[in-house]
Amino acid sequence: MTAQPLPPLILASGSRYRRELLERLRLPFSVDVPDIDETPVPGETPHETSLRLSREKAQAVAIRHPGAVIIGSDQVATFEGRQIGKPGNFENAMTQLRDMRGKVVEFHSALCVHDARTGQSQATDVVTRVKFRDLPDDVLAAYLHAETPYDCAGSAKSEGLGIMLLETIENDDPTALIGLPLIALTTMLMQVGITLPGPGLNGATV
Repeated sequence: MTAQPLPPLILASGSRYRRELLERLRLPFSVDVPDIDETPVPGETPHETSLRLSREKAQAVAIRHPGAVIIGSDQVATFEGRQIGKPGNFENAMTQLRDMRGKVVEFHSALCVHDARTGQSQATDVVTRVKFRDLPDDVLAAYLHAETPYDCAGSAKSEGLGIMLLETIENDDPTALIGLPLIALTTMLMQVGITLPGPGLNGATV
């Protein structure tokens, strides 16, 4: 019996971190960056924001690729009841790290797999609780200059030198904090007939 060809797999994200994570699965995929407004809706919880944006990203790309399986993801960091965005520069990152030292931050890493062939979606929110170490300003500044994590919510790359800033990490998937929960993703992909390892072993095609 001839195996059915896999549908095109598309990552709906411009994040290099998510691309690097998806490459671990050794599936051929392409990247199509969605153009959506990521502003939180007033009154929306972090859980709701991350799930909504992951779905909107996947569905926006699905319009352009009706025969594909689309992966959308979004991460929202929350601290003391407010959402934390990407710092963008050294000054904002220092403010974030000063505020968070010695305290717990929640990261909502939402994932949506949308099968454009059927119009069906699967979605989940993987929550990570991170406690930051109580470190002095000079250590925080040295870290920021060394790794420049200004495109990361929370101003720390747990997969890199930023691990030194963290005291504990609590979650069910170590890849969720980086930005793409691979345990949940592999389960969702198998539900739409994409088995691992796939026939293509060279990662991204675009």
